[in-house]
Amino acid sequence: MCVHIRWMIRRDMPSVLGIENACFEFAWSEDDFIRCLRQRNCIGMVAEKDNEVVGFMIYELHKNRLHILNFAVHPEHRRTGVGQSMVNKLLGKLSHERRNRIMLEVRETNLEAQLFFKSIGFRAISVLRDFYDDTIEDAYLMQYRYQPSAEELAQPHNRISKLAG
Repeated sequence: MCVHIRWMIRRDMPSVLGIENACFEFAWSEDDFIRCLRQRNCIGMVAEKDNEVVGFMIYELHKNRLHILNFAVHPEHRRTGVGQSMVNKLLGKLSHERRNRIMLEVRETNLEAQLFFKSIGFRAISVLRDFYDDTIEDAYLMQYRYQPSAEELAQPHNRISKLAG
């Protein structure tokens, strides 16, 4: 199964909104997406299969981490590797010297998402009480930490020693 991950563009919005509404009881509006994506550190990506948008993710770039704000795979395309491909794209952006972890919040009632992210190596690190504006529901703060290889650890740790070496 071939999944192509690419930058989200304006014409993807109808597909993204369709997936969002199919996946979430308290879905983001188009204005929510646009407001978020207008931020300098906010990135939107889509997963395509046979030229059809079947998943998307919105994440923020921070100095030492990535923060997933929204992540969804169309219900008809779950358990086919789409979500794994999207997470793999993010994992490829991690390094032990710069961004070394991925964070996200998952609703306490969203067991499917909790299990999916846990299967990839994310761990719940805290409970965020009354986290959502739309319900009194709590969220689990989940984190994936980058594990550097022995070869990476043996490399110089700062720019000056890299330039000198």
